Amino acid sequence: MELSVMFFGADDASAGGHAATYDDILAITRAADRLGFTAVWTPERHFQQVGQVFPNPALLSAVLATVTERIHVRAGSLVLPLHHPLRVAEDWAVVDNLSRGRVGVSVATGWHSKDFVLAPDAFEDRRERAFRDLALLRRLWAGEAVEFIDGAGERVAVTSQPRPYSSVLPLWTTTSGSPQTWEAAGRLRTNILGATIGQTREELAGKIRRYRDAYAAAPEQPGTPPRGTVTLMAHTYVGDSDEQAGERAGGPLKAYLRSYVAQTAANKGAADGRAATLSEAQLGTLAEFAFQRYLSWGSLLGSPETCRKSLADLAELGCDEVACFVDFGLGRDDVLAGLERLADLREGM
Repeated sequence: MELSVMFFGADDASAGGHAATYDDILAITRAADRLGFTAVWTPERHFQQVGQVFPNPALLSAVLATVTERIHVRAGSLVLPLHHPLRVAEDWAVVDNLSRGRVGVSVATGWHSKDFVLAPDAFEDRRERAFRDLALLRRLWAGEAVEFIDGAGERVAVTSQPRPYSSVLPLWTTTSGSPQTWEAAGRLRTNILGATIGQTREELAGKIRRYRDAYAAAPEQPGTPPRGTVTLMAHTYVGDSDEQAGERAGGPLKAYLRSYVAQTAANKGAADGRAATLSEAQLGTLAEFAFQRYLSWGSLLGSPETCRKSLADLAELGCDEVACFVDFGLGRDDVLAGLERLADLREGM
């Protein structure tokens, strides 16, 4: 079982706090590098209370690449319909060279309508655009000349520069839970980045089987392994005991969940608008319910022994890597202490 660190976008509304947040990210990433974690994931977020410091994972990953030695630096996730695929190939080739081949990108279709002020025409067919441009990104990374329309309206063949350090770009497809996305990732022969939240163990097991079957049946893609990687995000804080972990993580995580629901309520593209009608009391009840559910299954919140059992359960389910979501409101010292305990736990497995 591989373990990586995921930044998912803590709530930080104060402009003065953003510089300190970047300091925390650098310190946590350096510690993860020293402790032997596989990768660090940074998201793409725009214009929301959640994740204000993460507008560009390529930019932040370039910084993280220069202050680490071995840990992989990955986008988790890049909203591909917001970007020209040429720019994505160029940006991540820079990071790949700076890191000497330690990059990876998980491609998301995007979900929040406000994000698409950057590309309003791409919102309605964002899913089709993402899967189309993912295939194009592979071609550009491989050095293939691809035709685009230039400023004079002419079709010209363009080769992305600089050339990357690695011959193949490791790609994931991000899913919020749709079984169709799990299957599409298999057909495209990408890895998949999902989450434990919002579904039962049995539901998640079925989606993993669906992905494995689609991957095995799909035509080979240059440079892809015979078996894809299933990476699952899980809220993570390994404490001294179950009680201490619950007490320390409970307040920050419930506050984060309330912010996330508020972000969902502001999404004009959401199919279900019920989140916008919740009262403060209902938000509190929902956050408490979600927190208790995380304690019972699908998180790494608890004592080392509890988290050891959770990791074994996820491995049995078919998970290859757990992306440990650490920035849900805990202070830097708590995050670092939790990572130290998690690294010790991993060594003992």
